[in-house]
Amino acid sequence: MYPEELVVSMERELIEVGFKPLKTAEAITDHMEDHRGVTLLFINSMCGCVGTGARLSINMALAASSYRPDHLVTVFAGVDERTTAQVFTYTKPYPPSSPAIALFRDGELVYFVERHQIRETPPEIMATQLQDALETYGRLPTVAQDAQDVSRVASH
Repeated sequence: MYPEELVVSMERELIEVGFKPLKTAEAITDHMEDHRGVTLLFINSMCGCVGTGARLSINMALAASSYRPDHLVTVFAGVDERTTAQVFTYTKPYPPSSPAIALFRDGELVYFVERHQIRETPPEIMATQLQDALETYGRLPTVAQDAQDVSRVASH
């Protein structure tokens, strides 16, 4: 396990673009059970080239995409075992992987990028693929949007 002070600058890269770090297994469960809409979850990593490339890809995709997820959250593999283990319960059937990028719609995993895919793909291409996923899955109505539509119709 890594001391948290070693990962502060890597975590800050994501906080600066709107990510919320989740630091406990309970925070993961609360988020996954209570949030509706689209969540982009990044499982961050100390790995120099792969972790750096993944963070760059995410930042590029978010900057270029016309769609912004409702929730941007991150965990740091190697800092808190319980938190990371809890994340991996939501990314099944994929095996544990870090770094990794997961996209959820109303709590359901709809897109997942494993470490080997990040390692084998240049950041510019990974960013384009993630941008496509954001725009594809982000444009579909979510449970939260459906509830708002029903509420609007009922109030007229």
